[in-house]
Amino acid sequence: MSKPVIPSGGRLRPLGIDEVRLAPGFWGDRQRLNADVILEHCRSWEERLGWIDNFRRPDAPHRGREFSDSEIYKLLEGMIWEAGREPDSGLKARIDELSEIIAGAQEPDGYLNTRWRGNRYADLEWGHELYCFGHLIQAGVASLRSPGPGLLGEVAIRAADHVCREFADGARESVCGHPVIEMALVELFRVTGEERYLEQARLFVERRGRPVLDDIHLGRAYFQDDMPVRQARVFRGHAVRALYLASGAVDVAVETGDEDLLAAIIDQWDRTVAARTYLTGGMGSRHSGEMFGEDWELPPDRAYSETCAGVASVMLCWRLLLATGDPRYADLAERTLYNVVATSPAADGHAFFYANPLQVRVPGRVPDPDVVNPRVEAPLRAPWFSVSCCPNNLARTFSSLGGYIATRDDHGVQVQQLAPCTIETTLEDGRRVGLRVDTGYPWSGEVTVRVDETDGGPWRLSVRIPPWAGRTESYLVEERDWRPGDEIRLDLPMEPRWTRPDPRIDAVRGCVAVERGPLVYCAESLDDDPPLAGLHVDTSAPPRELRDGDGLGRILLSVPARTVSGDGPWPYGAPRPEARAPGATTLVPYHMWGNRGPATMRVWLPEDTRLREVTRLRENRDDG
Repeated sequence: MSKPVIPSGGRLRPLGIDEVRLAPGFWGDRQRLNADVILEHCRSWEERLGWIDNFRRPDAPHRGREFSDSEIYKLLEGMIWEAGREPDSGLKARIDELSEIIAGAQEPDGYLNTRWRGNRYADLEWGHELYCFGHLIQAGVASLRSPGPGLLGEVAIRAADHVCREFADGARESVCGHPVIEMALVELFRVTGEERYLEQARLFVERRGRPVLDDIHLGRAYFQDDMPVRQARVFRGHAVRALYLASGAVDVAVETGDEDLLAAIIDQWDRTVAARTYLTGGMGSRHSGEMFGEDWELPPDRAYSETCAGVASVMLCWRLLLATGDPRYADLAERTLYNVVATSPAADGHAFFYANPLQVRVPGRVPDPDVVNPRVEAPLRAPWFSVSCCPNNLARTFSSLGGYIATRDDHGVQVQQLAPCTIETTLEDGRRVGLRVDTGYPWSGEVTVRVDETDGGPWRLSVRIPPWAGRTESYLVEERDWRPGDEIRLDLPMEPRWTRPDPRIDAVRGCVAVERGPLVYCAESLDDDPPLAGLHVDTSAPPRELRDGDGLGRILLSVPARTVSGDGPWPYGAPRPEARAPGATTLVPYHMWGNRGPATMRVWLPEDTRLREVTRLRENRDDG
């Protein structure tokens, strides 16, 4: 039962973190970093800043933002999933301690918020009370699905009952400015069977857009309260809010059998992916309001692409995959995991990106490791932010990542994400299955799935094939009477490839990017030497692979390039500037950038057709 999402219907059923165990590798290493460093890093900052103390001292002045309670709940959820994954991790005492502190702050009627005591629901637009309840309930669901006493689950149930009384039809008929409680209530329904939680989630989804919230300077679209969920054509407004709301709507649709609601979210996802999503999978192109822009408004240097929006996108993709069985949702989840979620934490786990732009023009200053960073768009990872939703969101995502790897249906097992792991599950008819996935992905394209255990009889094994591999099929599928020791192998082409943008994205017209496997690459210039502003690349030949030399099998790339230089009194119609002789520049995987110190960076590189001609002439001269 250790699963973040357990729908009662849909095409696929998820496997939980007790069924899928990540082995050392790209994701297993990050899960270990989370267990060893990130969880405690988050806890220590929240203790240091007094956010946990808010629960201990209800009469003291509140510390932190109005939503700081939610960060404790996200951290607790991550700790609970990690303790379920590694029972001997030593986290149980921490979980019990925090759960007791939180339980002690809950009021007799179930209300719990350290910021708004005595002034309940006075500001539904900005107060985040239901948002905090949502994260409390999600942590409580994790507790209820884990072995041992579930004090936090009891707290969550009392809080959910309070919400249902306060916001039922005929009571306070409104919503929260920041969605998340919708999917939390559905998951609580799934674990308890209490219909009132599902009904309240449905009410919250259907009320939004009547409108029910006050208008603000950013417009009601910021809250997704400008039109009913079913009438929207694309995700808009605050990116995290939009994706959390869509996730809750999918949950409601699946549990109520509402095909029209599910179809509406699928249409919105389609349009958003087609015209409002970055190459990295990032979502949100406006710093103002942390919002989606209009179609094709995808500037690389002003990309917001918040880490939490990446997490939310993966959550939505997972729900849509389970509901429909369509692998394109797993495809986007893969892109977002490798190029947004994996980008945020520093290699040592002690600093994070909040925003993930695709171009940085000025090297940042190394942040003080003991100072809270007030700016979320910092050009270097920071140890903590005054709004620190992203580190805690990463912590709970890494802890539960095993629950996003594989699925099953009536016919067998599907490996959705290509990561080294072991899988031990039971088919729908009760037969046991044990698998081992061996791969060096994303550096290597070789994937071997070995059957270690099976009770006999035919069943189907499917392994997702990413769309960039150029195959016509979405899965490698074999159905037979498997025996222990049987294997299937997938060999994906890992040649680097040039990627060109849709010409309607005017901010990167005339540019190219480089991808290899699921990874987006970027140029990174430490201290901006040589300057990236004038970098132009030659695309007449493919990028050349370089080994990183760190023993981890990581691949860097080299591409022909030159740097345009020259000064003039006026940048328009000026004489053609001189350029340095053709050379090469090294590209690093986007998720690795910023770990070596202050740097400039860009994903989209101007294509230089003149350099291609110079190269051609030199080759002809050498041949002559």
